[in-house]
Amino acid sequence: MKKTLMLGLACLMSVSLMACGSNEGSSNGVSGEIAVYTRDSSSGTREAFEKGVGFEGELTKHATEVTSNDDMAAKVGGEARGIGYTSLSTDFEKNNVKPLKYEGVEASSETVLDGSYGLQRPFMFVTRASGDFESEEKEQLVAAFLDYLQNSAEGMAVVQKAGGEVDLSKAVAWEELASKYPVLQQDNSDITITTAGSTSVEKTLKAALEAFSPLAGNVKFVMNQNGSGDAVPRTLGKEKDGANKADIGFASRAFKEDGSEDIASAMVSGQYCIDAVVAVVHKDNPLENITQAQLKDIFTGKITNWEDLNK
Repeated sequence: MKKTLMLGLACLMSVSLMACGSNEGSSNGVSGEIAVYTRDSSSGTREAFEKGVGFEGELTKHATEVTSNDDMAAKVGGEARGIGYTSLSTDFEKNNVKPLKYEGVEASSETVLDGSYGLQRPFMFVTRASGDFESEEKEQLVAAFLDYLQNSAEGMAVVQKAGGEVDLSKAVAWEELASKYPVLQQDNSDITITTAGSTSVEKTLKAALEAFSPLAGNVKFVMNQNGSGDAVPRTLGKEKDGANKADIGFASRAFKEDGSEDIASAMVSGQYCIDAVVAVVHKDNPLENITQAQLKDIFTGKITNWEDLNK
């Protein structure tokens, strides 16, 4: 009888522990202080994330700033209790991070393009003013590249393969567009196009520039991406004639309309794709979905421990 009673108690304890483990998993299965990572203040990704979640100006003082999407992924991938956010184009597996569903919706080409995924932002570009390039040939090459990037079937396919979301139904064959730019037919290997601005665009931009170069007389390019806040100053603003000048600036957000980013004089500006901002955790974190309210509470410091997330 005593042996039977002890066996029953052991089974009860086992069931109880299993229940506790199951409950812990539902509230993340991670305990301890949440390590919050954010981008630097010039980042378009940060601005899009804070606006989308709804906590602009309320970021916890305990957040650790990182310099780029790759840096963000590396930091969160190296911290079991970490959480951050990055571009959908990030190589999550390589960096040991897991993208979370947002309000139950997984970020994908379909959910970004149909608008059902809530945290998304545009990839924008802006150029120097017409006549303010180093040569007429460079000006024509910049115009041709941006036409290739945002309008051609070939360019849009490259962007899509590199992680940008595009509507290919609006694409035009590059052969048809290229006929507008005679400069493409000559040797342009002594001309270098310099880009600046958002680090989030690097993957799609690099892929497009590499594909465009042999179609444009082997024009060279230099990417100098430091954050969306650099896009306008280095093409149209106070840095446009200095050591950091650029021909094309990129932003992973809309350009500001408060007068601080006046792009009216640009030769051309526009949007070339859509991207999603994705909350990420360490790959071993069992959390799969997060809500807007939970993200706001974490990034404003209202919730500081993983075990409190679902209380």
